[in-house]
Amino acid sequence: MNRSNKLTLVLLLTIVLGVAWVLRGHNTPCKDYKTVDVEAFHRLISGSDSVVLLDVCTASEYEDAYLKGSLLIDYKADSFKSAALSQLPKNKTIAVYCRSGIRSASAAEFLSKEGYKVVNMEGGTDAWIEAGKPVLSKN
Repeated sequence: MNRSNKLTLVLLLTIVLGVAWVLRGHNTPCKDYKTVDVEAFHRLISGSDSVVLLDVCTASEYEDAYLKGSLLIDYKADSFKSAALSQLPKNKTIAVYCRSGIRSASAAEFLSKEGYKVVNMEGGTDAWIEAGKPVLSKN
């Protein structure tokens, strides 16, 4: 192998390793958000202008039970990511919940990777209702 081929091989290996190193960060799970219980979540959202309350339930779940003042963006919808990025301000804390806390954890992970400060409610509206907190309903 001549000198030119060796340099080309080294250059290609450097590029491949560099790309792999950059992509590595996109495949690792991230948890740059907090998950709090119902009481802490209630304190967070009570009377604060610096918090956006985000419900990531489906429309039918939202109609059954939702928190006053919440914005609905369905996590299961294909448009969730674009809707969230266009509607949510990055200068406010996003307080996210769903019915049980599973989808909201996934939404919280996505939003935190996008640079949002996010707090997820453990147990969702099921836990909220069990704790005797008020919900609204369209049904």
